[in-house]
Amino acid sequence: MSEQEQQDTLLEFPCDFAIKAMGESSEELDSIVVEIVRRHVDDIAEGAVSQKQSSGGKFTSVTVTIRATSKPQLDAIYQDLSDHDAIKYVL
Repeated sequence: MSEQEQQDTLLEFPCDFAIKAMGESSEELDSIVVEIVRRHVDDIAEGAVSQKQSSGGKFTSVTVTIRATSKPQLDAIYQDLSDHDAIKYVL
């Protein structure tokens, strides 16, 4: 990692990192999020994906915990998730 990349983040890589994406509840949301994350991560561990519906049931959040290797990797994941129409928010 370059010195500039180290200054741009407080994270030390590699590290475990939880990515949360939210969208309107649908049967496909979980698979959409996981498919996008898999583009950037070699392996998603068993039990690394969880989901939770909002109290009204209209929205669902999907959390994927990955082993992040760099800030550019995380930036690319966040960008791809944000670009998808089914995903409203990414944290």
